[in-house]
Amino acid sequence: MAAWAEDEHRVGLHPVNRMVWVPLGQLPTAQVNWKYQWLWLVGFVEPKTGQTYWWIVPRLNGQVFRQVLAYFAAHFDLGPYKRVVLALDQAAFHTTAKVVVPEGIHLLFLPPKSPELQPAERLSPATNEAIANRSFESLDELEKVVAHRCRVLLNRPAFIQGLTGFH
Repeated sequence: MAAWAEDEHRVGLHPVNRMVWVPLGQLPTAQVNWKYQWLWLVGFVEPKTGQTYWWIVPRLNGQVFRQVLAYFAAHFDLGPYKRVVLALDQAAFHTTAKVVVPEGIHLLFLPPKSPELQPAERLSPATNEAIANRSFESLDELEKVVAHRCRVLLNRPAFIQGLTGFH
């Protein structure tokens, strides 16, 4: 039985700002698009191997989370003979009655307010690297950049393992 973790975070047209270097005496400038439109990035990670699985969805609720779990189970051929333990937080859409857990997935809910225990929590800064200090005109443009970043991370299991494979 493999151990996986899942977490999600919002990415949107509201910028992710990071500090930048500028010559002494100059003020840093940044283009900002203050639109409050969002996508959700759902990330699964197997910390032992650094393997990841990603979904970008327009909204996140119990019904969507149920579908993501079903796709995860199908992608990895989970069932009576291949099982995973999936660590996740207690977000409302994880615990709602609308979530039907596919055979082969056993949910392990972490204690409330304990992001330090969640390996998948460490995926967010790695995915945000591609969108930091950038301004996007549309969610489609943002989605292309985030999807590309997820494909890059899929091919960097040693990096992901280093991020998420802690105690």
